[in-house]
Amino acid sequence: MKLARNAVKHKRVPHGGLYSIPNPHSTILDFSSNVNPLGCPPSVAKALRNAMNRIPIYPDPDSKALKEKIAKHLGIHQSRITVGNGATEIIYNFCRATLWKGKSTLIPAPTFGEYEAASKLCDARISFFKTMRLQDDVKEFVRKIPQGGIVFVCNPNNPTGELIPKEIMLQILRRAKRKQATIFIDECFAELTTSQESLVGHVSEFENLFVLRSLTKSFGLAGLRIGYGIGNKKIISVLENIKIPWNVSGIAQEAAALALKEKKFLARTQKLILTESEYLKNSISKIPGLSCYDSKTNFILIRTKMHSNLLQKKLLKKGILVRDCSTFRGLDSHYIRIAVRTHKENLMLVKALGS
Repeated sequence: MKLARNAVKHKRVPHGGLYSIPNPHSTILDFSSNVNPLGCPPSVAKALRNAMNRIPIYPDPDSKALKEKIAKHLGIHQSRITVGNGATEIIYNFCRATLWKGKSTLIPAPTFGEYEAASKLCDARISFFKTMRLQDDVKEFVRKIPQGGIVFVCNPNNPTGELIPKEIMLQILRRAKRKQATIFIDECFAELTTSQESLVGHVSEFENLFVLRSLTKSFGLAGLRIGYGIGNKKIISVLENIKIPWNVSGIAQEAAALALKEKKFLARTQKLILTESEYLKNSISKIPGLSCYDSKTNFILIRTKMHSNLLQKKLLKKGILVRDCSTFRGLDSHYIRIAVRTHKENLMLVKALGS
């Protein structure tokens, strides 16, 4: 059997979470997954318990009701929205629709690894721009934007936590427009920060803008896999055509629609993250051999003198899982990433790191 060369060579991207380690169990305190520290809204959990009788029913393949809720949530027309089985499915579909052999992409590093993996699967020509703080290097970055290419920007960025101000993102977008390049902005962590730097409101102004969002992080729906993308009507139409049939389960659609109503829950989450992030940064920075990057969202990148894999194993013996960041392009074996969790849990992490 002859197989596609790109498929054979494809390498899966390592991620955090309990299933990233051998023999995972529920007693492990997971600081490697950047999901809502409060879990999913109680109203969603209750609705899920009452939804079992709808399991035998095929879901709406177009997620119409959910798109209506997202459109209302964002103040945009639903014809500009596509829904996916997690944000990652949309990344891969977007690359299938916009990339081909030899087409150029620009990806900052370090950042979320699936942009690179999805681009390689399409045989694109990838350029990496190494930076720990893109907004400080924006002049050089915009010079690297490929003519007619695709540019990926994660904002807030995973794993650094950097949040690029809207005005700087608009500079990048305008320069890309002059070069007939498309900007793919991943805003999956945007709703977990109190800053209003989203570019969703500019999608109708810029045809070369595509914005990715996720309900996994903001509303704690990681196990249900639900994300959405916002873009011009042409790209949305193509993405709707190439996605697999029934890509989002009916229960996931229902849970997402309910979660979008939980504005008070999201505000409470943002307040918790703001408070606990400061506590973690201040406490961990006092521990010898550890230094924290200034994150604006629900995770913190930490530079450590100890080898990251050894530190991960040391903490795992204490029942705590952190993300070993040595697998991120642009980082070496002296970085870990932690999620912001509840104060009680954060106390346990700080104690474990300091002992």
